Amino acid sequence: MHAFAQDLRLVVRQLFKAPGFTFLVVLALALGIGATTAVFSLAEGILLRPLPFRDPDRLVLLGDHLGNSPNLPVTAREVRTYATATTAFSSTGAFLNTRLELSGGAVPEEVSAARMTAGVFPTLGIQPLIGRVFSSAEDEARQPLAVLSYALWLNRYHRDPSVLGQTVDLDRRAYTIIGVMPRDFEFPLEPGRLDRAQLWIPMSFTAEELSDNNGAWMYHMVARLEAGVTLGQAAGDANRVGTQIMRDFPASMSAIHIRGDVAPLREHTVKDARPLLRLLLAGISIVLLIACVNVAALQLVRAIRRRREYAVRLALGARWSAILRHSMLEGLVLSLTAGVLGLGIAAAVLRVTLHLLPESLPRISAISIDATVAGFALLLALLTGALCSLAPALAALRSNVNETLKEGSASTSAVAHSGLRSTLVVTEIAIALTLLTVAGVFLRSFQKMREVDPGFRPDHVLVASYQLPLSHYPSLTSAEIFSRAVIDRLSAKPGVVAIGLTNALPATGDSGMAAYTIGDEPVSQWKMKFAAFASVDGDYFRALGIPLLEGRSFAVTDNAKAPLVVIVNQTMAKHRWPDGSALGKRMHVGNPHKQLPWATVIGVVADTKLGARDEPSADQWYFPMQQPAILFGNQVQENRTDPTGGYIAVRSSLAPDSMAETVRATVAEIDPLLALDQMQPMRDVISNVEAPRRFNTTLVTAFAAGALLLAMLGIYAVVAFSVSLRAQEIAVRMALGAQRTNIARLILAQSAKMALLGCVLGVVGSLSVSRLLSSFVFEVSPTDPLIYLASAGFMVMVALLASALPAARAASADPVSALRST
Repeated sequence: MHAFAQDLRLVVRQLFKAPGFTFLVVLALALGIGATTAVFSLAEGILLRPLPFRDPDRLVLLGDHLGNSPNLPVTAREVRTYATATTAFSSTGAFLNTRLELSGGAVPEEVSAARMTAGVFPTLGIQPLIGRVFSSAEDEARQPLAVLSYALWLNRYHRDPSVLGQTVDLDRRAYTIIGVMPRDFEFPLEPGRLDRAQLWIPMSFTAEELSDNNGAWMYHMVARLEAGVTLGQAAGDANRVGTQIMRDFPASMSAIHIRGDVAPLREHTVKDARPLLRLLLAGISIVLLIACVNVAALQLVRAIRRRREYAVRLALGARWSAILRHSMLEGLVLSLTAGVLGLGIAAAVLRVTLHLLPESLPRISAISIDATVAGFALLLALLTGALCSLAPALAALRSNVNETLKEGSASTSAVAHSGLRSTLVVTEIAIALTLLTVAGVFLRSFQKMREVDPGFRPDHVLVASYQLPLSHYPSLTSAEIFSRAVIDRLSAKPGVVAIGLTNALPATGDSGMAAYTIGDEPVSQWKMKFAAFASVDGDYFRALGIPLLEGRSFAVTDNAKAPLVVIVNQTMAKHRWPDGSALGKRMHVGNPHKQLPWATVIGVVADTKLGARDEPSADQWYFPMQQPAILFGNQVQENRTDPTGGYIAVRSSLAPDSMAETVRATVAEIDPLLALDQMQPMRDVISNVEAPRRFNTTLVTAFAAGALLLAMLGIYAVVAFSVSLRAQEIAVRMALGAQRTNIARLILAQSAKMALLGCVLGVVGSLSVSRLLSSFVFEVSPTDPLIYLASAGFMVMVALLASALPAARAASADPVSALRST
């Protein structure tokens, strides 16, 4: 310990005597460790940290496997069957995401909420912070009760404990507040922040939801495995019950075949985020590796400059192990200092950039700097310190003591270590080129996606979502009166070109899906096929700028009393009626056994992207809002049993933002309490959908830019040091008649050789990681030769640019002064 303390004091003194070296090394490592720690905190919070529930590994999602689609929701009737007939689960619960109108304040607003059966809270094993949760009896009795999230309790009630027993107006119905959940409680585990539930109400299934003819697969189930039951056993039990459910299907659903399905809740939550986080970790690891190579190069230069000191110490009797220990300790002091600074950088980066994360990432609220992340930063600092200092220390120990002590041995020592310096430069170029190539693939992919036509014109379009509360709009007639009033009043406003309403906006990915049957299709040959559908009103296709390719659009006369009509998109027309025009053809919802009425195709419109532009076009059809019989048959109930909502789309000759107040005021004239949500230009809707790919591209490009900057600095430092050690050689060449341009060409040629060798190795590295990119790119090959050539050419230019200043200094040096110094 005494020897260690002496070495530590000596190391600290020597580092203070070399502030430039100390600053550069600490800064380079701190930036690398900080960025890597920040990315690791994302992975740890999303992928590694256990779900905030009791025994989270025993929680599973219970659902249906329908066709080729696993992990689907279930119908309302299945919720009760699965809950009572399965034996592999100690408890089950069902939930459904929804949005509710929260009124009673200055401005009504829509909030994300969840309808849940009483079994969800016990299944998760979470108790409320204050109050209680609703019981099964209260759920069955349809009691209007509400459990608040901590955020809503804080923002609306300022953590008032007397909130219990108060009422909150949800969809214009008074709900009694009975509990508040803990701060970190989040369920359902939805991606992003916008759809996080702010309150929970009883599921309270309606008679229509539980009817035999309700084929809406929309209710999710969570279950807790019985002690000792494996996932495979639970899946077998669920499949047994799924077979029982099929036997109980009504005749109209006899063509549907399901299997019970079980998936771990944690895996289901994070599966879509895992590829992105792996990519981020790989990218930031490359940047950290380049930083380590730079630090190793700087420490090698320092070790070469101190070779005479090492030789003197060895000549006086010091052991090689003491010098090696001293060098390793110096590296650890630098890296641990950088680790502490990097942890602070990581915390600052997270604080600033958390709101920039794409909404596709789940569990964003769990991301933080905790003990695990701090321990990772410490371990990373130790590893980088050891790795960065080991190679320079061993290289210094290879020096010959006698030769080093002789006068004029500088050039000899420099030559002895030139191979290691060149290896570091080549490694740095290879690593940077790999990341540069990946960035090029992502940029080209993003450009390709932006070039895709979404199928509509988003310019000058303003959209807003709404939901009509059942208490005020209990019938289909009342909902139609509201829609017609909105269309008529907004159409008369100055600047409005077209107004349309729909229940499913393109580019949002929230379109409903339904099985269907086309006319003249034999029952024996029918196979389940799904298509997205949307109900529309007003001049919807003109408002969104969706081209009409054949036939006609909907008219006001296409109402409940008129023959049922639909419009299909181009892809569906080609898939289902490839031998002729789709006009005049018939289709109905569901399988051939369903006694739903036929609808006639009256038009064909262009394909619109349901989600992001890099997704393939899917079958889609539209029907008038005034003809709900298409979905429900002639047994349509006048009184509504579920919330009805949708989007208002306004095309105007003015800028979309300038129409926002007009739309809000017009709707307020019709219903002063109705909340409009997500009011934004249609271009912003598209931008939000493209955010994950834009985030990936921006982040990888930033990694590549950081890698290039580090590589450029590293190349400059090594080349400049090499030139300083070769000053005498260069002076001799110039004294013998070498031109200054020849000297500069010599330095640049050596840099070019290292760059070309590094590019060759970098191309090999890029090819090795190309398989990881296939799921992230769109219409671009990860091995595109043009991208590889452009990246390699750019990397050679960067290497030559980094070597230009040292080459210029070498060419302008005074040979007489250099020779006199020998």
